[in-house]
Formats: sequence, structure tokens, C-alpha cells
Amino acid sequence: MPAYFATSMYAFMGAPLLVILVLTLAGRKLAEKWALTVGYIVGIIQMLTSIIAIILLWQYNKASITFSQFWSIQANDGAAYFSADVFSLIALFCIGMVTFAAFYTAKTMIGKKAFQFTNLMMVMILGMNGLALVTDLFSLYVFLEITGVSSYVLISINRDNKGLEGGFKYLIMSAIASAFILVSLALIFINTGSLRYEDISAISSSWMELSNPILILVAFVFLICGFSIKSGLVPFHGWLPDAYQSAPAPVSIMLGGIVTKMVGVYAIIRIVSNLLVESDTVVNTCFMVLALMSIIYGAVAAAGQKDFKRLLGYSSISQIGYIILGVSTGNILGYIGAIFHFFNHATFKTTLFVNSAAVEQQTGLSDITKMGGLHKQMPITGTSNIIAFLSAVGIPPLAGFWSKLFIIIAVWQTNGAIIASIALVASIFTAVYFLRIQKNIFFGPVNEKFADIKEAVKGFKLTEIALSVITIGCGLLFPVLLLLLQAQGIV
Repeated sequence: MPAYFATSMYAFMGAPLLVILVLTLAGRKLAEKWALTVGYIVGIIQMLTSIIAIILLWQYNKASITFSQFWSIQANDGAAYFSADVFSLIALFCIGMVTFAAFYTAKTMIGKKAFQFTNLMMVMILGMNGLALVTDLFSLYVFLEITGVSSYVLISINRDNKGLEGGFKYLIMSAIASAFILVSLALIFINTGSLRYEDISAISSSWMELSNPILILVAFVFLICGFSIKSGLVPFHGWLPDAYQSAPAPVSIMLGGIVTKMVGVYAIIRIVSNLLVESDTVVNTCFMVLALMSIIYGAVAAAGQKDFKRLLGYSSISQIGYIILGVSTGNILGYIGAIFHFFNHATFKTTLFVNSAAVEQQTGLSDITKMGGLHKQMPITGTSNIIAFLSAVGIPPLAGFWSKLFIIIAVWQTNGAIIASIALVASIFTAVYFLRIQKNIFFGPVNEKFADIKEAVKGFKLTEIALSVITIGCGLLFPVLLLLLQAQGIV
């Protein structure tokens, strides 16, 4: 494998740090002028680097690449190191994609706080990139905290009552989750002497033979609770709709598009697939119950919401439930469906949050019951909204259809027809609340107050088009990816 492959990994951790350094040294006036532009360039670089890295992994038939960030490009045995596999790189691509969308739409919404916003976003990106690349639980916890603190500050960046309230709820629930996770790590380390993924995975099949197996069981329970709070799974979901609703639009795009998935869902997938590879059905059953509650409750609650962003918050709870449901099956189809739905959710939910920001900017409202007929004035936003919600529902040939299909098939194979049917029927509720959005905002008679409004500015339009193309393109090309996976004997 060429040396430049490992060198390219510097982009993920080095680029955000470099931006913070350069903007801070450049001076406030110059930084305010270029901060947002530099921000979406970082997103583009991360997307391109992720794609190139995935191609090289396939080309050289490697499962992953390990590297050290500062002390040595090539990681030595026994040294601390980062590692990137296909799932890591998909997550990193999603972070770059959502970062680009947030910065590109922030130009007309952040105002005089561009420098502060960009630096905080770089800290958040650094935290999420670290989550995707670490190989031990303590490092995971550290980057989790970096992401959480920066998220809290960004939610409250406008210092208004709404933002401070949402940020405070996020901070409190995040602190509780962190306490659960930290106690869990302490118990695991006391009993195993290590927090590295590979070490814990090696003993997961024989944890009952350890000196204190009950403490390990308690540690697993705490770990599940902590990351369920971070993910916003029911019944740990109370903070999520408030945080999404109260945050400034570009921050809501980041929270809904990727942050919640990285600090919670990504960690759960890593823990279940890497650490508990030989776990019994208890852990999977716990996640299946949490997933089903989230799918049903999130969809039903979303159907009754009036605020656009709050509705999308409850929708996220439901869609995240599908990802966790796929993970709970414990088989390869479930994992593929979960990872692909992770990507799809980042794409269509980012589209929907960009659309909500565009509608709010043009109308000054977020209450969907006070709008109507905007499709004529905002055709690009309206069309991209249709594409995103059809993908969320799982309508072929869009990308969301394939990920949900794999999840449903995996659930049918492992948990039977009843559980699979519940998950399938829940998609009807998804269609209900998204049709309600379309009806109240884009269809029907035009509200006289909005007769003269126009389509959103260029930043919104280009972002909506790009994300819609990704949703359609991935749906059409997924059969090709499936053939490649079959050729390699993965499915």
C-alpha cells in the first residue's frame, strides 16, 4: 500500500486543527470574511479524501488502514493509533457532506459570528472525526466529550432564551450519558485491564469466566444507557426535539444530519459489531426493544407536531430506531442495512433541515400550519423535499428503499415476521407526517402573506440539488454495489 495513503489520513484530524490555528492567527476581521468559505472547503476535502480512501481500500484489498497522527505516519505494534475501515470512511464522508451543507447555507444566517461559529464547528468536526477513527473506548469517550461541549455552545450561540434552554437540556442529558459511559469504562478496565477494541473483543466470548462477571454485565448496561441517551432513543429522547428546534438553522443541520448519529449510533454499531461479537441475545434484544419503541413513538409523535424542525427531530428518533433495529439483528444483512441507512439518514435528513432553514428564511415562520402553496414560489425546495421524504419512507428506487429493505429482511430472518411487520407498518406513519409537511407547506392554496416570496438563495438551492442527486444516485447505483459485495462473498 503506498505511503501517500496513510499520509492522506492527516486530512481528517489535521485540517480542522489547521483551520482553527490559521483563523485565530489571521485576525478577527480577515477571519470573519473567509471563515465560512474555509469551512465548506474543509467539508469538500473530507468528502474527497473519504472517497479516495475507500477506493484504495478496495483496490489493495485491505480491511482497514492504521496510522498515527502526529508521532509517526505508520503505526507501530503496541502504539496508540487511529484506524479507518469502510464504515469509518462512510461516516467521515457523511461528516464532510453535512459540514459542507451547514457552512454553505450559513452564509446568509450566521451574520457577524462567522469566526466564532467556524472555530466551534471545527472543534465539533474534530471530535466526530476522532470518534470515527479511534481504536479504544477511552479515546472514544474523549472525542465524545469534545463533540458534546462544542454542540452545546453552538446550540446556544445566539444567547437567546430559546437557544439557552435547548442547550441546557442538551448539556444536562449529555452529562448524564457521559457519567454512565465513564462508569462503564471504569468497570470494564478494572475487570479486563484494557479498553482497546481488539482486547475487549477477544474476551467478550468468555466474560462469564472473569473474576467479576456481574460488574461486566453492569458495565454493558451502563454503556447501552449512555449511548442510547446520546442517540436519542426512546425513552431517553426528551432532549432531542428541543435541541433541534432551538438551535440556529446551520447548527440544526449538523445536529440532525450527523452529530446525533456519530455520538450515539456510530458508537453503538462499533460496540455491538466489534466489541460484543460473541455476545448472547440479551444485548441484541435490548437494542431491538429500544429500536421498536423509537420507531413507533418517533413516527406517531412527529405526526402531531406543528414546528418544522421539531417534527424533524421526532422523525430522527424514528429513523435512528431503524438503524439500531438493523444492528440488533446481529447478522451481516442487518449491519449492511444499518450502515447504509446511517448514510441515507445523513443525506435525506440534512436535505430536510436545509429545506426547513430555506422555508424559515423566506417566510419568517417555522409553524407548518401557517403556510401553504409554496411549491410554486419555491419549486427546488419543494421538489427536494419530496425526494427526501420518499427516501425516508422507503420508496424505490431511492436510496432509503434499499437500506430499509435490508433491515426488514434481516429482522424477518432473525426475529420473525411479527417484528418485521411492525417495522414495515411504521413506515406508513412516516408517510403520514411527511405528507402533512408537503400539504401544509408546499401544496394547497397560496397564503396571501407569501404571494411575493421567491426561491431560497443560491446556497440553499445548490445544497438541495446536490443532496437530492446523492439520494437518487445512490438508490440507482445500489444494485451495482450489491453485486460487488456478492462478488467478495460478503452477502
